[in-house]
Amino acid sequence: MNKHYEIVNGAYSISTDKAKLNIPLVHRYLSIDSYWAKNIPFSVVEQSIANSLCFGVYHTNEQIGFARLITDKATFAYLADVFILPEHRGKGLSKWLVQFIHAHPELQGLRRWLLGTKDAHGLYEQFGWQRFTEEQTQRFMQRHNPDVYKQ
Repeated sequence: MNKHYEIVNGAYSISTDKAKLNIPLVHRYLSIDSYWAKNIPFSVVEQSIANSLCFGVYHTNEQIGFARLITDKATFAYLADVFILPEHRGKGLSKWLVQFIHAHPELQGLRRWLLGTKDAHGLYEQFGWQRFTEEQTQRFMQRHNPDVYKQ
């Protein structure tokens, strides 16, 4: 049984309770509005949520943001699918979300956290994230299929 964590600040809240997630909203954002998961099938979003530690961001109980962490909760975590809906941006919610994720009690002492971003480096750098050095980029490899969701 997983324990759920939640924090409230006025009309906004963040929760790790997957039962609260609006999966159609997450799918809609990822498949239509994101640059990283265009056309992702609903079933893939469902499976990714089922197998990740998820964080829903809410405004008066309506979901307005999301992030998920792929992790073993011991050594490694990959932060993915982070978003705040456009109408709620500019209120510090992304910063609050990253702080909440970093403070999660089950994620303390991890050796490595990774993420990929095209345009949010400044957000993550505020929390100690660093861009790879040239030496580090030589160490990491990937197997990438950018067209996996194209129909």
